[in-house]
Amino acid sequence: MAQGWVSYSTITTEAPAAVDGRPLELADLRKLARRGVRAVTRAARVDDRVTFASLLAAHLGPAAVGAEVAEETWPGYEHVNVQAGLDAWLAADGRTGEVVGVLGFRHQHFGLAELLTMTDLHPHMPRPGNAATVNLPCGPGGATRACLRCALVLVEDGGVRTALLVRGPEPESGLQDMSVQALSIDPVAARVVLREIRADANVHNVFRRQVLSFDSEVFGQGQTLLQFHRRQQLDRTGLVLHAGTMAEIERQVVDVARHKGRLLAAGQHLKRGLLLYGPPGVGKTHTVRYLIGQLAETTVVQLSGSALPLIAEACSVARALQPAMIVVEDVDLIAEDRGMYPGQHPLLFQLLNEMDGLAEDADVVFLLTTNRADLLEPALAARPGRVDQAVELTLPDRGARRALFDLYRGSLRMDLTGLDDVLDRTDGVTASFLKELIRRAALFAADRTAEGADLDVSAADLTSALDELLDTRNAMTRTLLGAGRTG
Repeated sequence: MAQGWVSYSTITTEAPAAVDGRPLELADLRKLARRGVRAVTRAARVDDRVTFASLLAAHLGPAAVGAEVAEETWPGYEHVNVQAGLDAWLAADGRTGEVVGVLGFRHQHFGLAELLTMTDLHPHMPRPGNAATVNLPCGPGGATRACLRCALVLVEDGGVRTALLVRGPEPESGLQDMSVQALSIDPVAARVVLREIRADANVHNVFRRQVLSFDSEVFGQGQTLLQFHRRQQLDRTGLVLHAGTMAEIERQVVDVARHKGRLLAAGQHLKRGLLLYGPPGVGKTHTVRYLIGQLAETTVVQLSGSALPLIAEACSVARALQPAMIVVEDVDLIAEDRGMYPGQHPLLFQLLNEMDGLAEDADVVFLLTTNRADLLEPALAARPGRVDQAVELTLPDRGARRALFDLYRGSLRMDLTGLDDVLDRTDGVTASFLKELIRRAALFAADRTAEGADLDVSAADLTSALDELLDTRNAMTRTLLGAGRTG
């Protein structure tokens, strides 16, 4: 037989080839046939499939070819504000928008220019589908707004057609920022649209007039989040400070805000810095809460703990949302700590530089608190003018201790015949110590009276509670309450 030929008997009599240890079966041939039919069908209908290229071509026409793609970016934490601005912009009269989701966008780097040429519907490539959203906080009490994660928005406005690619931050893929790209049949319209969306995002900014705090750990991967807090209203009577001390604080924070129009007209600056210093437990945090409650129209950004390195972000929010107040509690903690990147100065220097970088007419107040003014003094002296007023909060004197005692006692019935002795023995304690003293005296009264009876604290209960707190066994407790040395 000639070489290269195979006899008919060889094909029909030999056993079928084995695959994975099993011989080829008729069912396998059917599967191959179905796959072949699907491949032929896909090839025949390639022009009928909906792709990003076909969507953009149908919406924009030939004008899309070679057109410039405009782009605006925001920090990742502004995602919810960009969505608010986009929603407001799309709601304008005469403007319509169709949202097309982008499937398979994660871990993919692409823009409108790439979508224009995407004709393949490979499972691992971005393709049209339902829009994915994420609920982001937009106010206190758990309020959220649904925000697009990645979507194409096809817009028509008075005959001008524009395509927007909205993409939220994706830190796990290296995308830290929020971005919107625009492509239009009008060469100028794309940039105008982005400017208008940015303006609407500022007008409808959900951070405005809110009390916020940065958190750098919720998202992870270096992402930041602003959390919302309810603005507490603390009555002035609940703040026991010397009258002169409170007047200094209110003049610097509240009065400047009240008279800002007249001050600006007179050529005076609004930017100011206030430092509250003193030992733990003298009311610094309480004072901050009171001031926040007094400034109902002011955006407040609080920094503490792990969020202290986010000084630049906090100042950016404050600049955009004036009037604003930045609260940095325990600022001595950053006197020597450096930023996140090699070669950065201590965070305190970065804070002082941010304070100096604001315009004189910026209605922004920096409110700093510290237990260790000695750690801050060299840095503040080296950069004069950042802090305009330093106010010392001291341990309560006898008159203040009596006022605090009345405040914390409230409606609790108590025999006060021994109060003078108590005030004598509590020299050098904090408000926290007095608050615990009253609670402990109430517990003594509860232990010696019948269950269900109203509490009536005797002078002996109060003395016993104080004796227990001053006992040597409670030295650590007194330290934790800020009592120091008492007797």
